[in-house]
Amino acid sequence: MAPRPPAPAALTPETRVLSRNFGVAGSWTLAVARERGAYASLEKALGSMRPDEVVEEVKKSRLRGRGGAGFPTGVKWGFVPKDSPKPKYIVVNADESEPGTFKDRYLMELDPHLLLEGALIAAYAVGASKVWIYIRGEYPLCIERVEGAIREARAAGILGDRVLGHAFSCDADVHPGAGAYICGEETGLLESLEGKRGHPRIKPPFPAVEGAFGCPTVINNVETLMHVPWIVAHGGEAFARQGLPPDPANPRSLGSAGTKLMGVSGAVRTPGLWEFEFGITLRELVYGYGGGPLEGRAIKAVIPGGLSMPVLTEAELDVRMGFDELQKAGSGLGTACAIVMDDTCDMVDACENIAHFFADESCGQCTPCREGCHWMEKIFRRIRSGAGTPADLDLLEGLFVNIEGRTICALADAAVWPLRSIVRKFRGEFLRRMRPQPAPGAAAVAGGR
Repeated sequence: MAPRPPAPAALTPETRVLSRNFGVAGSWTLAVARERGAYASLEKALGSMRPDEVVEEVKKSRLRGRGGAGFPTGVKWGFVPKDSPKPKYIVVNADESEPGTFKDRYLMELDPHLLLEGALIAAYAVGASKVWIYIRGEYPLCIERVEGAIREARAAGILGDRVLGHAFSCDADVHPGAGAYICGEETGLLESLEGKRGHPRIKPPFPAVEGAFGCPTVINNVETLMHVPWIVAHGGEAFARQGLPPDPANPRSLGSAGTKLMGVSGAVRTPGLWEFEFGITLRELVYGYGGGPLEGRAIKAVIPGGLSMPVLTEAELDVRMGFDELQKAGSGLGTACAIVMDDTCDMVDACENIAHFFADESCGQCTPCREGCHWMEKIFRRIRSGAGTPADLDLLEGLFVNIEGRTICALADAAVWPLRSIVRKFRGEFLRRMRPQPAPGAAAVAGGR
Protein backbone atom coordinates (compact mmCIF):
# COMPACT_ATOMS: atom_id res chain seq x y z
CA MET A 1 0.00 0.00 0.00
CA ALA A 2 1.55 3.31 -1.09
CA PRO A 3 1.59 6.08 1.54
CA ARG A 4 -0.91 8.85 0.96
CA PRO A 5 0.55 12.37 0.69
CA PRO A 6 -0.70 15.20 2.87
CA ALA A 7 -3.84 16.85 1.50
CA PRO A 8 -2.51 20.46 1.20
CA ALA A 9 -0.22 21.26 -1.71
CA ALA A 10 1.82 23.50 0.61
CA LEU A 11 2.53 22.87 4.27
CA THR A 12 0.75 24.88 6.94
CA PRO A 13 3.39 27.27 8.31
CA GLU A 14 4.46 27.15 11.92
CA THR A 15 3.29 29.85 14.32
CA ARG A 16 6.28 30.19 16.63
CA VAL A 17 5.25 31.72 19.93
CA LEU A 18 6.64 29.45 22.65
CA SER A 19 9.34 28.16 20.34
CA ARG A 20 10.44 31.53 18.97
CA ASN A 21 13.72 31.34 20.88
CA PHE A 22 14.56 27.82 19.72
CA GLY A 23 17.83 27.97 17.84
CA VAL A 24 18.89 31.28 19.42
CA ALA A 25 22.36 31.04 20.94
CA GLY A 26 22.25 31.18 24.74
CA SER A 27 18.45 31.44 24.79
CA TRP A 28 18.34 29.94 28.29
CA THR A 29 20.39 32.79 29.80
CA LEU A 30 18.83 35.88 31.35
CA ALA A 31 20.83 38.30 29.19
CA VAL A 32 19.63 36.79 25.91
CA ALA A 33 16.10 36.21 27.20
CA ARG A 34 15.73 39.86 28.26
CA GLU A 35 17.09 41.08 24.93
CA ARG A 36 14.22 39.13 23.36
CA GLY A 37 11.53 40.53 25.64
CA ALA A 38 11.54 38.27 28.68
CA TYR A 39 9.75 39.59 31.79
CA ALA A 40 8.09 42.50 29.96
CA SER A 41 4.70 40.84 30.49
CA LEU A 42 5.47 40.31 34.17
CA GLU A 43 6.32 44.02 34.48
CA LYS A 44 3.04 44.90 32.74
CA ALA A 45 1.00 42.64 35.02
CA LEU A 46 2.62 43.95 38.21
CA GLY A 47 2.61 47.58 37.10
CA SER A 48 -0.78 48.04 35.48
CA MET A 49 -3.08 45.07 36.17
CA ARG A 50 -4.90 43.83 39.26
CA PRO A 51 -4.67 40.10 40.02
CA ASP A 52 -8.33 39.59 39.10
CA GLU A 53 -7.72 41.32 35.76
CA VAL A 54 -4.96 38.83 34.95
CA VAL A 55 -7.30 35.94 35.78
CA GLU A 56 -10.00 37.47 33.60
CA GLU A 57 -7.67 37.80 30.60
CA VAL A 58 -6.67 34.15 30.94
CA LYS A 59 -10.35 33.18 31.06
CA LYS A 60 -11.03 35.24 27.92
CA SER A 61 -8.15 33.48 26.16
CA ARG A 62 -9.81 30.07 26.48
CA LEU A 63 -6.35 28.69 27.29
CA ARG A 64 -6.71 25.01 28.12
CA GLY A 65 -4.23 22.82 29.98
CA ARG A 66 -1.48 21.53 27.70
CA GLY A 67 -0.57 18.53 29.84
CA GLY A 68 -3.28 16.33 28.33
CA ALA A 69 -6.45 17.03 30.32
CA GLY A 70 -7.35 20.31 28.59
CA PHE A 71 -9.02 21.93 31.62
CA PRO A 72 -9.63 25.72 31.28
CA THR A 73 -6.68 27.44 32.93
CA GLY A 74 -8.47 30.64 34.00
CA VAL A 75 -11.29 28.64 35.56
CA LYS A 76 -8.76 26.62 37.56
CA TRP A 77 -7.12 29.83 38.83
CA GLY A 78 -10.53 31.16 39.81
CA PHE A 79 -11.08 28.23 42.18
CA VAL A 80 -8.39 29.48 44.58
CA PRO A 81 -10.11 31.02 47.62
CA LYS A 82 -9.22 34.68 47.96
CA ASP A 83 -9.86 34.85 51.71
CA SER A 84 -7.78 31.85 52.79
CA PRO A 85 -5.32 32.67 55.61
CA LYS A 86 -2.96 29.95 54.39
CA PRO A 87 -0.07 30.55 52.00
CA LYS A 88 -0.81 29.80 48.35
CA TYR A 89 1.41 27.94 45.92
CA ILE A 90 1.97 27.47 42.20
CA VAL A 91 3.18 23.98 41.29
CA VAL A 92 4.59 23.48 37.80
CA ASN A 93 4.00 19.97 36.50
CA ALA A 94 7.21 19.24 34.58
CA ASP A 95 7.07 15.49 35.20
CA GLU A 96 6.90 14.74 31.49
CA SER A 97 6.79 10.93 31.60
CA GLU A 98 4.25 10.19 28.86
CA PRO A 99 5.92 7.91 26.28
CA GLY A 100 6.43 9.64 22.96
CA THR A 101 6.20 13.11 24.53
CA PHE A 102 9.13 15.54 24.62
CA LYS A 103 7.67 19.04 24.25
CA ASP A 104 8.22 20.30 27.82
CA ARG A 105 11.78 19.04 27.75
CA TYR A 106 12.72 21.42 24.94
CA LEU A 107 10.81 24.31 26.45
CA MET A 108 12.71 24.02 29.73
CA GLU A 109 16.08 23.44 28.10
CA LEU A 110 15.80 26.32 25.63
CA ASP A 111 13.62 28.96 27.33
CA PRO A 112 13.46 28.45 31.11
CA HIS A 113 12.95 32.17 31.75
CA LEU A 114 9.66 32.10 29.83
CA LEU A 115 8.52 29.35 32.20
CA LEU A 116 9.52 31.42 35.23
CA GLU A 117 7.74 34.46 33.84
CA GLY A 118 4.51 32.53 33.27
CA ALA A 119 4.69 30.98 36.74
CA LEU A 120 5.29 34.35 38.39
CA ILE A 121 2.33 35.93 36.58
CA ALA A 122 0.18 33.00 37.72
CA ALA A 123 1.45 33.47 41.28
CA TYR A 124 0.58 37.17 41.17
CA ALA A 125 -2.89 36.39 39.79
CA VAL A 126 -3.83 33.99 42.62
CA GLY A 127 -1.77 35.54 45.43
CA ALA A 128 0.84 32.80 45.68
CA SER A 129 4.15 33.38 47.39
CA LYS A 130 6.01 30.27 46.22
CA VAL A 131 6.52 28.36 42.97
CA TRP A 132 7.51 24.70 43.04
CA ILE A 133 8.78 23.29 39.73
CA TYR A 134 8.52 19.49 39.81
CA ILE A 135 10.81 18.18 37.03
CA ARG A 136 11.16 14.63 35.84
CA GLY A 137 14.38 13.23 37.32
CA GLU A 138 15.49 11.82 33.95
CA TYR A 139 15.76 15.38 32.60
CA PRO A 140 19.11 16.49 34.06
CA LEU A 141 19.68 19.29 31.54
CA CYS A 142 16.19 20.70 32.23
CA ILE A 143 16.93 20.70 35.94
CA GLU A 144 20.26 22.41 35.35
CA ARG A 145 18.81 25.07 33.05
CA VAL A 146 15.78 25.87 35.22
CA GLU A 147 17.88 26.04 38.40
CA GLY A 148 20.30 28.33 36.56
CA ALA A 149 17.43 30.57 35.47
CA ILE A 150 16.18 30.74 39.06
CA ARG A 151 19.62 31.83 40.29
CA GLU A 152 19.86 34.50 37.59
CA ALA A 153 16.34 35.75 38.32
CA ARG A 154 17.02 36.00 42.06
CA ALA A 155 20.22 37.97 41.44
CA ALA A 156 18.32 40.34 39.14
CA GLY A 157 15.48 40.99 41.61
CA ILE A 158 12.94 39.06 39.53
CA LEU A 159 12.48 36.45 42.25
CA GLY A 160 12.34 37.00 46.01
CA ASP A 161 11.22 40.08 47.91
CA ARG A 162 9.61 42.89 45.93
CA VAL A 163 9.68 41.33 42.47
CA LEU A 164 10.95 43.93 39.94
CA GLY A 165 10.57 46.57 42.66
CA HIS A 166 6.83 46.00 43.18
CA ALA A 167 5.00 45.04 46.36
CA PHE A 168 4.59 41.45 45.15
CA SER A 169 7.06 38.89 46.54
CA CYS A 170 7.54 35.32 45.32
CA ASP A 171 10.31 32.74 45.18
CA ALA A 172 10.79 29.50 43.23
CA ASP A 173 12.57 26.17 43.66
CA VAL A 174 13.05 23.00 41.63
CA HIS A 175 12.02 19.61 42.98
CA PRO A 176 13.39 16.70 40.89
CA GLY A 177 11.11 13.69 40.64
CA ALA A 178 12.27 10.10 41.03
CA GLY A 179 10.98 8.75 37.74
CA ALA A 180 7.42 7.63 38.50
CA TYR A 181 4.88 8.05 35.69
CA ILE A 182 2.09 8.30 38.27
CA CYS A 183 3.60 11.55 39.58
CA GLY A 184 2.48 13.24 36.39
CA GLU A 185 -1.02 13.01 37.89
CA GLU A 186 -1.39 16.27 39.78
CA THR A 187 -2.29 14.91 43.22
CA GLY A 188 0.26 12.10 42.97
CA LEU A 189 2.76 14.87 42.21
CA LEU A 190 1.69 16.73 45.36
CA GLU A 191 2.19 13.62 47.49
CA SER A 192 5.69 13.20 46.06
CA LEU A 193 6.46 16.89 46.57
CA GLU A 194 5.54 16.45 50.24
CA GLY A 195 7.97 13.54 50.55
CA LYS A 196 5.41 10.73 50.40
CA ARG A 197 4.67 7.93 47.95
CA GLY A 198 3.10 9.19 44.73
CA HIS A 199 -0.41 7.93 45.40
CA PRO A 200 -3.14 10.09 43.83
CA ARG A 201 -5.60 11.67 46.22
CA ILE A 202 -9.35 11.33 46.27
CA LYS A 203 -11.02 14.58 45.17
CA PRO A 204 -12.60 16.66 46.62
CA PRO A 205 -10.91 18.47 48.23
CA PHE A 206 -9.35 19.79 45.06
CA PRO A 207 -5.79 21.21 45.06
CA ALA A 208 -7.06 24.78 44.57
CA VAL A 209 -8.56 24.54 48.08
CA GLU A 210 -6.26 22.00 49.75
CA GLY A 211 -3.15 21.22 47.74
CA ALA A 212 0.55 21.26 48.60
CA PHE A 213 1.10 21.00 52.35
CA GLY A 214 -2.63 21.50 52.89
CA CYS A 215 -2.62 24.94 51.27
CA PRO A 216 -4.43 26.35 48.20
CA THR A 217 -2.43 25.32 45.13
CA VAL A 218 -2.63 25.80 41.37
CA ILE A 219 -0.99 23.03 39.34
CA ASN A 220 -0.27 23.78 35.70
CA ASN A 221 1.76 22.11 32.97
CA VAL A 222 4.95 23.75 31.67
CA GLU A 223 3.53 24.55 28.25
CA THR A 224 0.34 25.97 29.76
CA LEU A 225 2.14 28.52 31.91
CA MET A 226 4.47 29.55 29.11
CA HIS A 227 1.47 30.83 27.12
CA VAL A 228 0.53 33.27 29.90
CA PRO A 229 3.09 36.03 29.11
CA TRP A 230 1.78 36.28 25.52
CA ILE A 231 -1.79 36.52 26.81
CA VAL A 232 -0.86 39.35 29.19
CA ALA A 233 1.04 41.17 26.44
CA HIS A 234 -1.60 40.86 23.69
CA GLY A 235 -4.85 40.17 25.54
CA GLY A 236 -7.00 37.11 26.02
CA GLU A 237 -9.23 37.85 23.04
CA ALA A 238 -6.25 37.93 20.67
CA PHE A 239 -5.16 34.53 21.94
CA ALA A 240 -8.69 33.14 21.56
CA ARG A 241 -8.77 34.18 17.90
CA GLN A 242 -5.96 31.74 17.16
CA GLY A 243 -6.69 28.09 16.61
CA LEU A 244 -10.15 26.52 16.47
CA PRO A 245 -13.35 28.17 17.78
CA PRO A 246 -15.83 26.38 20.03
CA ASP A 247 -18.13 23.86 18.37
CA PRO A 248 -21.49 25.68 17.85
CA ALA A 249 -23.30 22.34 18.10
CA ASN A 250 -21.87 21.72 21.57
CA PRO A 251 -22.72 24.33 24.23
CA ARG A 252 -19.99 22.92 26.49
CA SER A 253 -17.27 23.22 23.86
CA LEU A 254 -14.37 25.58 24.57
CA GLY A 255 -12.66 25.03 21.24
CA SER A 256 -8.88 24.88 20.95
CA ALA A 257 -7.39 28.36 21.25
CA GLY A 258 -3.83 29.46 20.67
CA THR A 259 -0.82 27.50 19.50
CA LYS A 260 0.35 24.05 20.46
CA LEU A 261 3.68 22.29 20.34
CA MET A 262 3.18 19.08 18.33
CA GLY A 263 5.66 16.27 17.94
CA VAL A 264 6.09 13.14 15.84
CA SER A 265 8.11 10.08 16.80
CA GLY A 266 8.29 6.48 15.69
CA ALA A 267 8.44 5.07 12.17
CA VAL A 268 8.80 8.31 10.18
CA ARG A 269 11.60 9.92 8.18
CA THR A 270 11.90 13.19 10.13
CA PRO A 271 10.76 12.91 13.74
CA GLY A 272 10.66 16.26 15.48
CA LEU A 273 8.79 19.00 17.31
CA TRP A 274 6.95 21.98 15.79
CA GLU A 275 4.50 24.70 16.89
CA PHE A 276 1.21 25.38 15.11
CA GLU A 277 -2.13 26.96 15.69
CA PHE A 278 -4.69 24.24 16.36
CA GLY A 279 -6.26 23.01 13.13
CA ILE A 280 -3.45 21.35 11.21
CA THR A 281 -4.49 17.81 10.29
CA LEU A 282 -2.83 14.77 11.77
CA ARG A 283 -2.06 13.61 8.23
CA GLU A 284 -0.15 16.81 7.46
CA LEU A 285 1.71 16.58 10.75
CA VAL A 286 2.77 12.98 10.12
CA TYR A 287 3.36 13.08 6.36
CA GLY A 288 4.21 16.74 5.78
CA TYR A 289 6.39 17.50 8.79
CA GLY A 290 7.19 13.96 9.96
CA GLY A 291 8.17 13.06 6.39
CA GLY A 292 5.87 10.04 6.14
CA PRO A 293 6.92 6.40 6.46
CA LEU A 294 10.38 5.03 5.87
CA GLU A 295 11.32 3.84 2.39
CA GLY A 296 9.19 0.91 1.25
CA ARG A 297 6.87 1.02 4.25
CA ALA A 298 3.36 2.27 4.92
CA ILE A 299 1.78 3.78 8.00
CA LYS A 300 -0.55 1.42 9.83
CA ALA A 301 -1.67 3.45 12.85
CA VAL A 302 -0.96 6.63 14.80
CA ILE A 303 -1.55 7.48 18.45
CA PRO A 304 -2.21 11.26 18.26
CA GLY A 305 -0.87 12.42 21.62
CA GLY A 306 1.40 10.26 23.72
CA LEU A 307 0.82 6.60 24.50
CA SER A 308 -2.47 6.96 26.34
CA MET A 309 -4.85 7.94 23.53
CA PRO A 310 -6.81 5.55 21.25
CA VAL A 311 -5.10 4.77 17.93
CA LEU A 312 -6.27 6.04 14.58
CA THR A 313 -5.73 4.06 11.40
CA GLU A 314 -4.05 5.51 8.31
CA ALA A 315 -7.47 6.15 6.77
CA GLU A 316 -8.48 8.30 9.78
CA LEU A 317 -5.58 10.78 9.70
CA ASP A 318 -7.45 13.67 8.04
CA VAL A 319 -8.79 14.78 11.43
CA ARG A 320 -7.73 18.24 12.63
CA MET A 321 -5.52 18.51 15.69
CA GLY A 322 -7.90 19.98 18.26
CA PHE A 323 -9.56 18.89 21.50
CA ASP A 324 -13.08 18.51 20.08
CA GLU A 325 -12.06 17.23 16.66
CA LEU A 326 -9.95 14.33 17.89
CA GLN A 327 -12.55 13.39 20.48
CA LYS A 328 -15.18 13.18 17.74
CA ALA A 329 -12.81 10.95 15.78
CA GLY A 330 -12.73 8.51 18.69
CA SER A 331 -9.36 9.50 20.09
CA GLY A 332 -7.97 12.54 21.94
CA LEU A 333 -5.41 15.32 21.66
CA GLY A 334 -3.45 14.21 24.72
CA THR A 335 -0.02 15.81 24.58
CA ALA A 336 -0.23 16.26 20.77
CA CYS A 337 2.96 14.24 20.32
CA ALA A 338 2.07 11.56 17.79
CA ILE A 339 3.50 8.03 17.87
CA VAL A 340 3.61 6.47 14.39
CA MET A 341 3.49 2.71 13.73
CA ASP A 342 4.17 1.36 10.25
CA ASP A 343 3.26 -1.93 8.56
CA THR A 344 6.20 -3.73 10.18
CA CYS A 345 4.69 -3.13 13.63
CA ASP A 346 3.03 -6.24 15.09
CA MET A 347 0.00 -4.96 16.98
CA VAL A 348 -0.01 -7.92 19.35
CA ASP A 349 3.56 -7.11 20.34
CA ALA A 350 2.61 -3.43 20.64
CA CYS A 351 -0.26 -4.25 23.02
CA GLU A 352 1.93 -6.40 25.23
CA ASN A 353 4.46 -3.58 25.40
CA ILE A 354 1.82 -0.95 26.20
CA ALA A 355 0.18 -3.15 28.84
CA HIS A 356 3.56 -3.85 30.43
CA PHE A 357 4.30 -0.12 30.71
CA PHE A 358 1.05 0.71 32.48
CA ALA A 359 1.22 -2.38 34.71
CA ASP A 360 4.75 -1.41 35.73
CA GLU A 361 3.82 2.23 36.38
CA SER A 362 0.58 1.63 38.30
CA CYS A 363 0.99 2.83 41.87
CA GLY A 364 -1.10 -0.13 43.07
CA GLN A 365 -3.52 1.93 45.13
CA CYS A 366 -6.69 0.92 43.25
CA THR A 367 -7.56 -2.73 42.69
CA PRO A 368 -8.96 -2.39 39.13
CA CYS A 369 -5.70 -0.77 38.00
CA ARG A 370 -3.28 -2.82 40.11
CA GLU A 371 -4.79 -6.18 39.14
CA GLY A 372 -6.36 -5.24 35.80
CA CYS A 373 -3.23 -3.87 34.13
CA HIS A 374 -1.21 -6.97 35.03
CA TRP A 375 -4.07 -9.21 33.91
CA MET A 376 -4.20 -7.48 30.53
CA GLU A 377 -0.46 -7.87 30.16
CA LYS A 378 -0.71 -11.63 30.86
CA ILE A 379 -3.46 -12.06 28.27
CA PHE A 380 -1.50 -10.21 25.58
CA ARG A 381 1.60 -12.25 26.44
CA ARG A 382 -0.44 -15.44 26.08
CA ILE A 383 -1.77 -14.36 22.69
CA ARG A 384 1.72 -13.35 21.57
CA SER A 385 3.07 -16.79 22.51
CA GLY A 386 0.46 -18.46 20.30
CA ALA A 387 -1.49 -19.94 23.23
CA GLY A 388 -4.40 -17.49 23.08
CA THR A 389 -7.96 -18.22 21.97
CA PRO A 390 -10.77 -15.99 20.65
CA ALA A 391 -12.26 -16.12 24.15
CA ASP A 392 -9.30 -13.99 25.30
CA LEU A 393 -10.57 -11.09 23.19
CA ASP A 394 -13.95 -11.33 24.91
CA LEU A 395 -12.18 -11.48 28.27
CA LEU A 396 -10.24 -8.33 27.38
CA GLU A 397 -13.46 -6.50 26.48
CA GLY A 398 -14.83 -7.37 29.91
CA LEU A 399 -11.65 -6.15 31.56
CA PHE A 400 -11.77 -2.85 29.68
CA VAL A 401 -15.27 -2.17 31.01
CA ASN A 402 -14.37 -3.08 34.57
CA ILE A 403 -11.16 -1.02 34.65
CA GLU A 404 -12.12 2.22 32.91
CA GLY A 405 -13.64 4.88 35.16
CA ARG A 406 -13.31 2.84 38.36
CA THR A 407 -10.11 4.25 39.86
CA ILE A 408 -9.00 7.36 41.74
CA CYS A 409 -6.91 8.70 38.86
CA ALA A 410 -6.89 8.25 35.08
CA LEU A 411 -3.88 5.93 34.74
CA ALA A 412 -6.13 2.89 34.35
CA ASP A 413 -8.21 4.71 31.73
CA ALA A 414 -4.99 5.64 29.93
CA ALA A 415 -4.07 1.95 29.82
CA VAL A 416 -7.45 0.88 28.46
CA TRP A 417 -7.86 3.46 25.67
CA PRO A 418 -4.98 2.50 23.33
CA LEU A 419 -5.33 -1.24 24.04
CA ARG A 420 -9.06 -1.37 23.39
CA SER A 421 -8.75 0.61 20.17
CA ILE A 422 -5.98 -1.64 18.85
CA VAL A 423 -7.85 -4.84 19.72
CA ARG A 424 -10.97 -3.60 17.95
CA LYS A 425 -9.32 -2.10 14.87
CA PHE A 426 -6.76 -4.87 14.31
CA ARG A 427 -8.69 -7.90 15.54
CA GLY A 428 -7.51 -9.98 12.60
CA GLU A 429 -3.89 -9.74 13.74
CA PHE A 430 -4.82 -11.16 17.12
CA LEU A 431 -6.81 -14.03 15.64
CA ARG A 432 -3.92 -14.97 13.35
CA ARG A 433 -1.63 -15.32 16.37
CA MET A 434 -3.95 -17.79 18.12
CA ARG A 435 -3.76 -21.58 18.14
CA PRO A 436 -6.10 -23.33 15.69
CA GLN A 437 -9.49 -24.15 17.17
CA PRO A 438 -11.16 -27.55 16.52
CA ALA A 439 -14.13 -27.47 14.20
CA PRO A 440 -17.57 -27.81 15.88
CA GLY A 441 -18.19 -31.46 16.67
CA ALA A 442 -14.64 -32.49 15.87
CA ALA A 443 -13.94 -33.58 19.42
CA ALA A 444 -17.07 -35.78 19.49
CA VAL A 445 -16.13 -37.45 16.20
CA ALA A 446 -12.60 -38.08 17.40
CA GLY A 447 -13.92 -39.54 20.65
CA GLY A 448 -16.23 -41.97 18.82
CA ARG A 449 -13.48 -43.63 16.76
